[in-house]
Amino acid sequence: MLKRRLIPKLQMKQSRFSPNQMVLVTTVQFDKVVEVGDPVSQAKIYQAQAADELVFLDLDATPNSRKPMAHIIRKAAEEIFMPMTIGGGVTSLEDFRLMLENGADKVAINTAALDTPDLITQASERFGAQCVVVSIDFKQTDDGAYKVWTACGRRATPLHPLEWAQKAEELGAGELMLTSIDRDGMRKGLDVDMIRTIAEAVSIPVIAAGGCGVAMDFVDGFQLGKADAVSAGTFFCFQDQNPMQTRAHIANAGIPIRLHT
Repeated sequence: MLKRRLIPKLQMKQSRFSPNQMVLVTTVQFDKVVEVGDPVSQAKIYQAQAADELVFLDLDATPNSRKPMAHIIRKAAEEIFMPMTIGGGVTSLEDFRLMLENGADKVAINTAALDTPDLITQASERFGAQCVVVSIDFKQTDDGAYKVWTACGRRATPLHPLEWAQKAEELGAGELMLTSIDRDGMRKGLDVDMIRTIAEAVSIPVIAAGGCGVAMDFVDGFQLGKADAVSAGTFFCFQDQNPMQTRAHIANAGIPIRLHT
């Protein structure tokens, strides 16, 4: 049986206090931003605490039409020895190549995947589907309908998350990362219904994100949401619980997960 994965998410933005410095941040519904610290230092801590993988997301790249921050990824890769998924500002095959050459194991695309869907296929054919992660951010409208949003939650699309997830798989995505904007940073639990709906409709791995507030939320993501992995940022930054402790809760619930470093 495949083991489930626990994936801390490190979101980065340019510091308000030092514009030339990228800092680790947490967000609330993709809006309110809290600066936390140095992303590479935090990544080293997560490695010591037995995380399975890491996700690095550059939140400034797409809104500012900036290329991915390759030097930060290279710095992290020199000190981190676990799989890393990198996202933010990736718009071309050359960006994929740059990230992979600088230490990324997988590359996440969101806005570019919707703007140029052929990029999914081209990247999958060039670099292998296993390194193409399509990130899907979604939220509910006032009437309860689910819609996919792009540009860091600034632009709505007419697509339902399930529709886009199935299309992304068809185009060649090797993995999906699902994030509820409504629940981001709220610590009220994952949207397990939507996660399960998608997980049961696709044959590629699904990473659930957005909303973890207690260890049981991870268990729910696996058991109720049928996710292959659960990713969290705010939970690990502000909760008095590290990935190793969370892993124990997951294992105690009978979910297959790696226990030893």
